[in-house]
Amino acid sequence: MEAQETRVQTDRVLTIPNILSMARLVGVPLFLWLILWPEFGGPNADGWALLVLALSGVSDYLDGKLARRWNQVSGLGRLLDPAADRLYILSTLVGLTWRGILPLWLTGLLLARELMLLVAVWVLDRHGYAPPQVNFLGKAATFNLMYAFPLLLLSDGSGWLPSLAAIFGWAFAGWGTTLYWWAGILYVVQVRRLVKVDAAAD
Repeated sequence: MEAQETRVQTDRVLTIPNILSMARLVGVPLFLWLILWPEFGGPNADGWALLVLALSGVSDYLDGKLARRWNQVSGLGRLLDPAADRLYILSTLVGLTWRGILPLWLTGLLLARELMLLVAVWVLDRHGYAPPQVNFLGKAATFNLMYAFPLLLLSDGSGWLPSLAAIFGWAFAGWGTTLYWWAGILYVVQVRRLVKVDAAAD
C-alpha cells in the first residue's frame, strides 16, 4: 500500500488517484462474489477473482504514486486507500475461510489485530487525534498478505502448480501475519504515547 503524505494538498474529490481508490472499493463485493460463487452452485471463477485481486494491487500502487507525482494528495484519498486495503483483506479472509482454504485460527488472528486497531483509532478520536499515517512496516505487512491470498487461492487444487503456490502462499502468509501484528503493536504504542502526552498536558 502506498501511504499518502500527511499534508493535504488538494480538496478535490474527482482526482485520478481517488477514482482508482473508488474503483478498488467497487471491486471488493465483486471479488467476494467471484470467490464464493462455486460454494452456491456456480462455476469456478477463481481465475476472475485472481484478476480482480491483481488489478486491485496495481491500482493500490498507482493511486499513491500518482497522488504524490501530480500533487493530488487529498484527505479523501488518505481515507479511501487504507479502507480499500482493509476491505480487500477482510473479504479475502471471509472467502478463503468459507471455502476451507484458510484455517479459522489464522482468520481469527488477523481479525483480532483489526479489532485492536479499531479500538486504538477510537481512543485517538476521543482525544482529538487523527489516525497516524501508515508506516513502512504496515505497508510491508499488507503487501505480504496481498501476495499470500492469491497464491493460497491458487493452491486450491491438485498438481505441481497448486503445490508450489501453497508453499509460497503460506510463506507470505506467515511473514505477513507476523509483520501485521508487529505494525499493529507499534501503532498501539504510538497511541499510548499520544494519550500519555495529552493526559500530562491536562
